[in-house]
Formats: sequence, structure tokens, C-alpha cells
Amino acid sequence: MPSPVAQYALDRGFSSDLIFTPEKAGEDMFLSNLKALQPELCITAAYGNILPRKFLNIPPLGTVNIHPSLLPLYRGAAPVQRALQDGVKETGVSLAFTVRALDAGPVIACERLEVDDQIKAPDLLEFLFSKGSELLIHELPSILDGSAKVKAKPQDDSKATLAPKITPEESWLYFDKEALVLHNKVRAFAGWPGTRAKVVVIDNKNGHHNILELKIITTRVCNHNNVQGNEVDDITFVKDALAFPCAGCTTLEVLEVQLPGKKVISAAAFWNGLRGQKVKKL
Repeated sequence: MPSPVAQYALDRGFSSDLIFTPEKAGEDMFLSNLKALQPELCITAAYGNILPRKFLNIPPLGTVNIHPSLLPLYRGAAPVQRALQDGVKETGVSLAFTVRALDAGPVIACERLEVDDQIKAPDLLEFLFSKGSELLIHELPSILDGSAKVKAKPQDDSKATLAPKITPEESWLYFDKEALVLHNKVRAFAGWPGTRAKVVVIDNKNGHHNILELKIITTRVCNHNNVQGNEVDDITFVKDALAFPCAGCTTLEVLEVQLPGKKVISAAAFWNGLRGQKVKKL
């Protein structure tokens, strides 16, 4: 079965003979097929590995990468996710020549944009790659005539930050952190791997405890202090949100959740399903 990228190309009329899906960019068969095409220029996007020298030596005009950050910030496999996790107010997309180091090549051009405090990683990633494609089209004449190599600016390695690959183990939310930190993590990890939390549902009639694992889909930071519960671990329902007490007397409002194997539901639907049972942080 074709990968999503390969299927996208097939749907737009590309011959299957021109779609290569190697496990690694250094495979001899792939490099031989690529060389036979005699490309003048190669473009990469969302490729999280260092390209081998044999690949970089093929196109005479070089390889240009569309990278969704303002290089040298957030070099690595997860620039958008790590930027959102850090709560940045500004990000952008960069066009850079590829070298034998991680996202460290000279920058041809970049475009900045403000970051909305509710946007999630998949939406921001799509927007940045759309802007990156427009930037590439604008800069393509200078890349093709060679002037881009002259104007491209070396990165200041002393200002570089890294954006390491996300692991599933990072998806858990712990409420000993402030609400803003958790909100930013929910936004950053949206899509994959998502964010999860465990809660305890307590039957008021018989005292039975049931542990639930919730996938936290959409959140916001509470901007008022009228959230009340009988105990510090109580999760309450305020207006349209589940209110989770967090560190520093802050509160994370959860607007959408998902139980394992179920569809995403609103906080109100989840709360109504409890039928009066108490719910606490685990």
C-alpha cells in the first residue's frame, strides 16, 4: 500500500516509476535511480535525518530544505511541536541549503508569523509548510541562477536550539506543573502521540473506585479563580470545561476528551455520563 505522500503524488498524475520510497536515503538502488533522473535541484521537507554525502553530491544546484522554524532555532525532527511546547509567541519557516549536519546549512530566506495561543501542532505544521512552499516558489529563480548561494546567510551555531523527536512516553500529563505548561503540551502533542491523563471516578453510593485513562484533546488556561472543589484533587465542571487543579494555584480547563476506543466528546458529555459520580486526579 502506498504511503500517504506516494498516494498524493499518484493522485496528481505522477508515474509510479518516479516515486521512490527507500527506507534510507543512502540506499544504493535509490541513489542510482535518483542519479539517472539527473536532477538539477532537490527539495526536502519533513525529513528528519541527515542526508548522506552521496545524495547531496547528485544535484549540481544543491539540496534545499523547507524547515518549519526560524533557524537556527529548533533544529531537528520536531520543530513545530517543541516550539509549541515551549509556548513561543513567534515562529516561522526557513529555506536553507542542506549540509552534512542537522538543519545547519546557510539560510536563503525565512518568513515570520505570530503564534495563536490555541493553535495545535498539525494545523500550525500545515500552515508553515504552505507558507514554505510559497517562499520556495518566490526564491526559486535565485536558487536556479545561483545567486541564492551568494546571498544565503550562515547560521549562528551559538544560537542554535534542538527539537528532538517526540516519544510516546512523553504523552502523559502530570498536574504538579502549571496549567500553561500542560496546555502548551496538549497543543504540541496533538495528533501524535496525543496527551493522556488518568483520573479516578468514585461512586458516591458504594465508594467504588474506577481508574479511567483519558486522552486530552483540547484545553485552555483558566483566567479566573472561582474554580472550587471540596479537595485539592477534585475535578469539577465549570461552564463548558472540566477544571483540573494544577501547580501554582492554576487551573487547566479541558474542553474535549477521548476514552480508549471511543470518539472524541465534549467535556459536558463526559461529565453528564458520570451521572453524579465524583472524579479526581490520579
